[in-house]
Amino acid sequence: MKVLVTGAAGFVGDALCRHLASAGHIVEGTFRTIPENRSWMQVHATGDLMGMDNFSPILDGVDAVVHLAARVHIMRETEANPDAIYLKANAELTERLALAATEAGVSRFVLLSSIKANGESTGDDTTHTETDAPAPENAYGRSKLAAEEKLTAIAEKSTMTSVSLRIPLVYGPGVGANFASLLNICDMPLPLPLGGATRNRRSLLYIGNLTAAIETVLTAHRVASGTYLLADGEDLSTADLVRRLRGCLNRSHFLLPIPPAIITRLAGLAGKSAAADRLFGSLRVGAEKFRHDFSWNPPFTVDQGLAATAARVRAPR
Repeated sequence: MKVLVTGAAGFVGDALCRHLASAGHIVEGTFRTIPENRSWMQVHATGDLMGMDNFSPILDGVDAVVHLAARVHIMRETEANPDAIYLKANAELTERLALAATEAGVSRFVLLSSIKANGESTGDDTTHTETDAPAPENAYGRSKLAAEEKLTAIAEKSTMTSVSLRIPLVYGPGVGANFASLLNICDMPLPLPLGGATRNRRSLLYIGNLTAAIETVLTAHRVASGTYLLADGEDLSTADLVRRLRGCLNRSHFLLPIPPAIITRLAGLAGKSAAADRLFGSLRVGAEKFRHDFSWNPPFTVDQGLAATAARVRAPR
């Protein structure tokens, strides 16, 4: 199978291209500039995909598209009209690429969406599912939902099947952003004040499970277009996650049992309320429908994923 991966230079894109190539697929990827050490795949140096008027050259002979390229969520958005920017980068680009894919005879189109299309949080004992009414709370989530809707509408009028995957935070070796910061904090020799954060639950997704799931979608014999939620399947409290990471880093499991309410109050005084909400809030993602429809089980456990992620922190640089 020849697969085009957009956003191939990113954390997920790089891992997916390597996974698909190792499984014997012909992999093509879009990059803003020509990358190094990619002789094992076909490289398309496209610049910004939004600036492309003609997608035909990158879709020639392609059987399936995995669309990862997107404007990602930014914590401190400075755009005057973020909705317009996100819609153009995420929804309109998806629509244009999907239309071109149908014209090129692509049979399957996978969109990497976000659980933010469902919402920012759940209760400690509730879980997002595919049957929930979408309730995105920011421009990024709204743009991802719009991208899903545009893709579905195009697929319904063509022979191309489309699958949108709503995912939570993805982690793995080489991960950046918030999870990298958490790893660095967990590697501190002093006990952390997070022992009281035992009630919340958050879903995560290991990069190895994500790439395996995407390949499953690409190679499944019978696929109906639709939207699926995807996660590792074991939800962790903040305290549990930190203890496991510290164990992987050979640090003490002991955490100071300070109530989250106190830390949240202090964070509010420092203007960090949103960060505290993410740290102590719940976001549970149910992946039962995906597992059932694709007869799929994640190949890696959470502990295996965390160990592999933490090992990169201690690897020689």
